[in-house]
Amino acid sequence: MSCRIVVLISGSGSNLQAFIDTLHARQADIVAVISNRADAFGLERAARAGIPGAVLDHREFADRATYDQALAALIDTHAPDLVILAGFMRILTSEFVQHYQGRLLNIHPSLLPKYTGLHTHRRALEAGDREHGATVHFVTEELDGGPAIMQSHVPVLADDTPDTLAARVRDTEHRLYPLAAMLYISGRLRLEDGQACLDGTPIAPCGLRLDQFEADTRGHLHD
Repeated sequence: MSCRIVVLISGSGSNLQAFIDTLHARQADIVAVISNRADAFGLERAARAGIPGAVLDHREFADRATYDQALAALIDTHAPDLVILAGFMRILTSEFVQHYQGRLLNIHPSLLPKYTGLHTHRRALEAGDREHGATVHFVTEELDGGPAIMQSHVPVLADDTPDTLAARVRDTEHRLYPLAAMLYISGRLRLEDGQACLDGTPIAPCGLRLDQFEADTRGHLHD
């Protein structure tokens, strides 16, 4: 039985496209794409792939809790096994997160626990970091604080700007996120007692390294 995935977006949907290209109709079934913005280009990406799209505009709700209740009700009409946050620019309520505990994933553009929140690329440059990247993690009530699953790493170059650094990190995200999700889809990845576990063994706090994992598996994940 194929894993049913709902993807939440707010913008261009480049990570959504990576899921469509990598997993959709192969290892998983993206059953819906939901956006809080009607102008999100990711909705067009979904339509091109034949995936149902929906808009639930947060501005039409009185408060965050009411919106999240309506969002959860909409998501649940699709009976998802996994919910993917792919550039969904909303802080989620505790009730929403708890409802999807253990089956809600996010990607954040930093090597967590460094640089939670916004402007991560600028902050990495200002700190003089030599390495930067992205982290896929389980979502918990702590903003960008859930257990890390996997990280990608890129070197910080001497002439980097926030935009050039962001572009290189984004390129790695398109490999990182579908691969981390595939671990869940295949049954190898679970959230157990507040820890991300691979094959029943807790993952290190900083998560698996994408480059090492790719080298070790050499494609066997999809055999």
